[in-house]
Amino acid sequence: MGQIDISGLTNGYSDYMSSTVQNAAAEKLKSVASADYSKATDDELMDVCKQFESYFLEQVFKEMNKTIPKSEFTSQSTSNMVDYFKDNTIQHLATQSTEQNSLGLAQMLYDQMKRNYDM
Repeated sequence: MGQIDISGLTNGYSDYMSSTVQNAAAEKLKSVASADYSKATDDELMDVCKQFESYFLEQVFKEMNKTIPKSEFTSQSTSNMVDYFKDNTIQHLATQSTEQNSLGLAQMLYDQMKRNYDM
């Protein structure tokens, strides 16, 4: 019995999941950016600043990842699935990096917002 080629199915699924994750992150950032924080508590304001720092780190990590050469021994379907899980891992790493070893960007944004908007 012959093998069934499911590469088209896995390519479509991983492309869909990757775009869904990216769209969810973009929508979350848009909702944060359009919100009115003039009456936000200090904790809410710091949380938003940390979310921005996490998003910034995620973008830096993704760009760094693009510099790593792709293996010639990986099939297209396997590569797409690895990319999907790699995106999730990068997102988690960025969030954890912000929570544990902050770059200080969130604190600078927080201080700037407090100073400029008299919060």
